[in-house]
Amino acid sequence: MKLTKFGHACVRVEKNGKTLVIDPGTFTDGAALDGADTVLITHEHADHVDVDKLKAASPELEIWTCEGVAADLTEVPGKVQVVRHGDDFETAGFQVRVFGEWHAKNHPDMRVVQNVGFLLDDELFYPGDALTVPQAEVGTLLVPTGAPWMKLWDMVEYLREIRPARAYSTHDGLYSEVGLGLVDNWLRLEAQKQGADIRRIPVGESTTLS
Repeated sequence: MKLTKFGHACVRVEKNGKTLVIDPGTFTDGAALDGADTVLITHEHADHVDVDKLKAASPELEIWTCEGVAADLTEVPGKVQVVRHGDDFETAGFQVRVFGEWHAKNHPDMRVVQNVGFLLDDELFYPGDALTVPQAEVGTLLVPTGAPWMKLWDMVEYLREIRPARAYSTHDGLYSEVGLGLVDNWLRLEAQKQGADIRRIPVGESTTLS
């Protein structure tokens, strides 16, 4: 699998000529969807889903998401399918398992929305906006590194609980260049402690998962 980092919380995964995109939100370049076969959306917040981008996408595009997001996609031409915690499905040659139900608590005046995480090919786990620990071994974790709903302590504890062989930063579009430097340092320290490949992939760059 080839993993490419797009803006903030979006990644693009390619395998055997097929392309899967996770959480192409409003902070993400629309090019993330170019040629995509399928899209996974964890939850309804705009930094994870851009309805206008999906309206302009191919009607052949498959979209897999929670019920809360699907309700907002009635005018999208793609094939929208609802998934829940415990589901598993195949799309564009990827085997996907679903873990998690709710977004992490954010603000006292904000309602808690549905949030589902996706495990691809029993290798790559994307939790969305929650620190969900799947009931499965995780080789590669896309770890949130900056959000109103989490602290540095939370991120480190999450990495130590899952202990993946690889972890790459996501949800980092709110940082300045100075802030990203801090993220790089935090991840480097944890990589040294765990003896794992833990780092931030700059926007537009890729890595290959063995």
